[in-house]
Amino acid sequence: MPPVTHHIPDDIIEAYASGALPHAFAVVVATHLSLCESCRATAEACDVLAGTALDALDAPAPDADLRARTLAALDAPLPRRDDPPAPTALFPGPVTAELGGPAPRWRTLGGGIRQQILFTGAEGTVRLLSIPGGKAVPDHGHNGLELTLVLQGSFQDQTGHYRRGDVQVVADEVEHTPVADAGPTCICLAATDAPLRFNALIPRLLQGVFRI
Repeated sequence: MPPVTHHIPDDIIEAYASGALPHAFAVVVATHLSLCESCRATAEACDVLAGTALDALDAPAPDADLRARTLAALDAPLPRRDDPPAPTALFPGPVTAELGGPAPRWRTLGGGIRQQILFTGAEGTVRLLSIPGGKAVPDHGHNGLELTLVLQGSFQDQTGHYRRGDVQVVADEVEHTPVADAGPTCICLAATDAPLRFNALIPRLLQGVFRI
């Protein structure tokens, strides 16, 4: 795999390491960390710093009842959980865990572009997108944050060129028209916290149907 050249900003990695990042974005960050040694090192450094900060706190000792209940909970048997689906050559572990299996269940959006929504909630949505080589996503802006991680193929737009492992980070000031490079289908993992702003009429009319 070519080296990753578009990384996740440190503040987003810090939010992920602290557990403050919404789930949709956390899925993208976890997947990127599985592909990028540099960002994985940053996340590990955040974990170490957080542990050091906790050790430095001058917190009062827990009362005897709380201590007893905590130790009892640690001794209790864990609930049985099915093993998560194994990673594949295309989809790292965080993606197969959201999929619940090795293969997506695609839904056609038009123009050969397909998607599967993996998770949606009050704080955001994460989806897989499949874009045939040479095809463009309709011109659009944003009402919030979007993280897009390339898993296969590549795409380019006004902000740069993105290949497997690269993450595009855009906010509400960005308007762009991503175009998949000729060759293999471009498959991306994308998380948003607000609907996109499409400039053309037909994408706007279909936006509610496809929840994009």
